[in-house]
Amino acid sequence: MEGAWVQRILWAVAAVAVVVGLAAVVVGIVVPAVSEGPSRSPEECQPRDTRVTAPYAVTGYWVMPRADACVTRRMVEAVHQIGGDTLVTFGPRFAAGEADPGFAACVVDGRPCAEVPGKRVRHVYTYTTSEEFGPGLLRCQGLDRRVEAGGRVFYRVSLAGSCADPVQDLVLISTDGDGLGNLMAEAAAYGMKVFPGLPAAPQEPGKTWEPDHDHTAALTAFTGRVLADYRARYGGSAAFAGVYQSFELAMRDRAPKDPIIALYAAQHAIVAATLPGRTILVSPYIDARRGRGFLPEQTEAGLADLAGTRAGAPMAVAVQDGRGTGKVPVHGPHERDAKVEPRLVPVVGDVTNAQAYYGATRDYIEAAARRVPPGVELWVNIEGFEPTPADGECGRVDPLPLRGRTTKSRLDRQVMAAGTHARKIISYGWDPFFTCQADYGTPSLADDIAGGWQEPIVVSAVRKDLNGRAGVLVEGYNLRGGSLRFEPEGVTVGQGWYGRGRLESAWAPYVPTAPWTAITATNAAGATSTTPYVMP
Repeated sequence: MEGAWVQRILWAVAAVAVVVGLAAVVVGIVVPAVSEGPSRSPEECQPRDTRVTAPYAVTGYWVMPRADACVTRRMVEAVHQIGGDTLVTFGPRFAAGEADPGFAACVVDGRPCAEVPGKRVRHVYTYTTSEEFGPGLLRCQGLDRRVEAGGRVFYRVSLAGSCADPVQDLVLISTDGDGLGNLMAEAAAYGMKVFPGLPAAPQEPGKTWEPDHDHTAALTAFTGRVLADYRARYGGSAAFAGVYQSFELAMRDRAPKDPIIALYAAQHAIVAATLPGRTILVSPYIDARRGRGFLPEQTEAGLADLAGTRAGAPMAVAVQDGRGTGKVPVHGPHERDAKVEPRLVPVVGDVTNAQAYYGATRDYIEAAARRVPPGVELWVNIEGFEPTPADGECGRVDPLPLRGRTTKSRLDRQVMAAGTHARKIISYGWDPFFTCQADYGTPSLADDIAGGWQEPIVVSAVRKDLNGRAGVLVEGYNLRGGSLRFEPEGVTVGQGWYGRGRLESAWAPYVPTAPWTAITATNAAGATSTTPYVMP
């Protein structure tokens, strides 16, 4: 995904709240924060539509919490209608250093919130979020405060072991409303799950890809306070599935005393102790670029290192597939010596896949799946964007780097690359990539999914005998009925058997004769695969 940029995406970029078809959409490009007007309460919103009308293979999305309950309802409804059952948010940055000008309105008894009479304030941390907290967050009478000023709500929270300590570390929190609370309420109403983001660690100065461990003790203390508040307010909600680890890392063999693994271990121990039984979701990235990335074989050790931080809590590891950033291609094994896709040229140059990359997404997912540790589920996070925008295409312009909108057919290929190993497929991110439009007359990516959700996606194909007859067994989505077409033979064969498990299965009595066989499925609804699956 975007590493250190994701918190800026969440808190500095907003989509225009316009509903067209299934989704709230942005016209043209995403622009810096656009006002949605005065926040409304749930009573002011239109009734919910809880139908799932276009269930797609992707069932979870990263979303931005919104202070307006009606905007939240429309967003959750749009995700739900195309089969989404899981929502993930990024955690705001737990920032060390001087507060930005936005905290100037936080005043207690005529003094800035960062000043406490009779106390020496050693560190002041800031946290800009879209959620409100319960009274349990405020433990020290007179010291911990909730302040309403300038159209925002502020909190001052002490991290000291004792409220009477003469030296205090403070966290100043600023929020525009209870966006997370709105998201939890709507998710519960739609039967969906939410993974709120853990507070993101401060970054090492000059090395933003590493956490600043000078502040890890303060971070874990604050994390415990936030999670205790979640337990009190959301502990009884079926929507509260667990938490998402917002600090990013590569899923490769980590060095001893790796600083990010150390951060994970510290924060995840707090999660396991405060929210027993809740799942920790992490989404590490893979990088196949020659000279910059790593071999597929390293993902197995990387998964083991991640699992070692879970402190007994259930863990879901949603591997970023790397196609959106251009770090990993999604080609088939027959395309190793073909030129890279045009949208990848700005990242790796006009070369072949083999010259640019160590392998494709499927290679990395298969390597990770060889030995999934106990207590861990392997998910895949398909990146729902292009490395750079094309002319006339909507996408993201702030923060940099620029990103473009992709297509449903390319998402289908990413689902294919996830194979049979992913227990769940999720995607970064809903806004703006699934909701933006080049203009009012063109559909969003979510609209394209709604229109083409019945198109089959084959994720696996093997030769298999059935009742003494040779044939091919395929697995995937929307396979029921219809036929399978085999190229280059140019033969179409009707399904001889159909079954449904975690994935759908279909068998056809045919023996391929070519070194590579491309399989296209057509189902009973008349829908056809957007991309053939190639079987060796």
